[in-house]
Amino acid sequence: MFAAWAFVGVVLLSQASAQCWRDTACTGPAESSFPGTWESNIYSPLTRVVSPIKVLNADNSVNSSYGSEVHLINNGSLLIFDFGQEVGGIATITYSANAQGTGAMGIAFSEAQNWTGTWSDDSNGSYKPDGALYANITATGVTDYTMPDDKMRGGFRYLSLFTTTDGTIDVTIYNITLELSFQPAWSNLRAYGGYFQSSDELLNRIWYAGAYTLQTNNIPSTTGRAWPIISSGWENTGNLGTTGTNAYVDGAKRDRTIWTGDLGVAISSILVSTGDAEGVKNTLESVYNDQGSTGELPFDGAPIIGYGSDTYHMSTLIGTYDYILYTGDTDYLTSIWTRYQLGMSFITAKIDSTGMLDVTGTADWGRYTQGGHNTEANMLMYRTLITGSSMATWANDTDLASTLATQAVTLKTAVNANNYDSSVGAFKDSDTDDSVHPEDGNSMALAFDGANASYFNAISEQLTTNWGPIGAVCPELSGNIVGFVQSFEVKGHLAVGQATRALKLMRLSWGWYLNSPYGTGSTALEGYLSDGSFGYRADAGYQGDYAYTSHSHGWSTGPTAALSNYIVGLQLTSPGGQTWTLAPQLGDLTSAEGGFTTPLGRFYASWALVDGGYNLSYSAPDGTTGTLNLPGQSSGSKVKRNGEHVAGFFDKLRRVVSLQGDGGTHELSVHF
Repeated sequence: MFAAWAFVGVVLLSQASAQCWRDTACTGPAESSFPGTWESNIYSPLTRVVSPIKVLNADNSVNSSYGSEVHLINNGSLLIFDFGQEVGGIATITYSANAQGTGAMGIAFSEAQNWTGTWSDDSNGSYKPDGALYANITATGVTDYTMPDDKMRGGFRYLSLFTTTDGTIDVTIYNITLELSFQPAWSNLRAYGGYFQSSDELLNRIWYAGAYTLQTNNIPSTTGRAWPIISSGWENTGNLGTTGTNAYVDGAKRDRTIWTGDLGVAISSILVSTGDAEGVKNTLESVYNDQGSTGELPFDGAPIIGYGSDTYHMSTLIGTYDYILYTGDTDYLTSIWTRYQLGMSFITAKIDSTGMLDVTGTADWGRYTQGGHNTEANMLMYRTLITGSSMATWANDTDLASTLATQAVTLKTAVNANNYDSSVGAFKDSDTDDSVHPEDGNSMALAFDGANASYFNAISEQLTTNWGPIGAVCPELSGNIVGFVQSFEVKGHLAVGQATRALKLMRLSWGWYLNSPYGTGSTALEGYLSDGSFGYRADAGYQGDYAYTSHSHGWSTGPTAALSNYIVGLQLTSPGGQTWTLAPQLGDLTSAEGGFTTPLGRFYASWALVDGGYNLSYSAPDGTTGTLNLPGQSSGSKVKRNGEHVAGFFDKLRRVVSLQGDGGTHELSVHF
């Protein structure tokens, strides 16, 4: 059904079996949970050792397909080897040389085609070029050059080879192989615990690009970016502070650091796609290991370990909830409960007499300003209180559950009374700043149910006023399109039933990047400028360095979770999925299906339009129960389950038919 375009991203080497990274214990799954034709969309290679697919000239024109011998002749000769998609690891070049005089072969790397050549794109944090690696060349027969381990390149698509000499040189390149370093504990990089497929091929690609982005962000736990920042070159030897073999960082190329705010997007997308709960747990372990005595959780993890961000602190607490929700790991909940409570106490102590959070830890994702009764932070606070109340219930702490739920009600009332601007139909940046109606705060207001229901339509509509031809331009970071913030916007539109609007934004932004001839064609971009250039935050923190932008960034993977949770419609409501909801949204699609896996088993749903309605099937583990909220048009909508008519309650406001469901496999039809 689907073309095998995902398989041509790299040349796959013939091996008897795949393997894990170096001496890493193989603890990942051996096989996918949902084998099927949709696996042709997976970007992950079949093996851990890959090669390029074509050779480019210095001007990026095609020289040849990969596989034939090519030559670098004399000083300044350059060829670019294109892997066809994001990769990362340790490269080995097999070559021979005839040389007179002194010479070297240079090796440089780039995620985007814009920065191919003799200088790598930038990753070390100094906002200066990373430069290149050099192998001294003398006359030699066939031999290998392998990159030093500390110079592992975490993320790139293009590998440039060039020669420098004060004499004459002819280097014959026979072979280039790359040992992939990401997802180090998985012997089968394609053994996904989840899947997605719909009638829209671009959306399918977006879902799998998000999953692959997250895989490239799962790195060996001793290969983080070096700290303190080095002034030239690059070095990936940082210890991420977990006893596990791997953890999730912000980006494949950079920063290769656990930034806790990113977890608010990444964790849910990981758990519905690859299902790598072990990697998530390792990441949370690292963060809680560095919790301060006051309860404050770090802004960024080891080896940096910085503090001072209320929003990122809350993102860790929310991410902890997401992990427990999908895994049902109550042993872990017990083990971190004291630290979780300490973290909750730290942040709730900043709720002032207004009932709102008064932000004093002002570091954030990159927005211009933060502090006081900021809307984004208060929507995160609301979500933290709601999820915290659930966590307390699961921990059998009914008093805390009640206290947090009460605080959530008070905060929601206060932020709607003080921060909502009825003249615009959106929240202000804070109760004292109406100069900006932020994308982040308004998106979270919808995604987290922090806005009054009567405001939903106005906020969703107002958010579209930021849209340009290639995405939503962020008012709180003007001129920038931010994958992190757009991830919440997509979920926000879906949370209030605006599926067609959410799908349009996915296609505008994520679709634009996937189809760009200059990007990786396989991952989610950190951010970019409204003119389509890759200079995210160039004028707001990245010191004009366009080559610094990460092209494989987990905080931009929101559509992966959104498509599974809202378009397919599967959401868990208690640990491991003991209870769940199925509430598909049709949008402008004609069909969608998908699933994910928890320790209880596989969850799956599929729907397809037919004349006068649609057919739907679902499967959930035996012993679980759920609520079905099925799109309908009127109280006259007719539902059959397993061939028999069933009565449901028609919600006129949401236009859905609600009924109870249980585990097992079921077939339904809905006619309008």
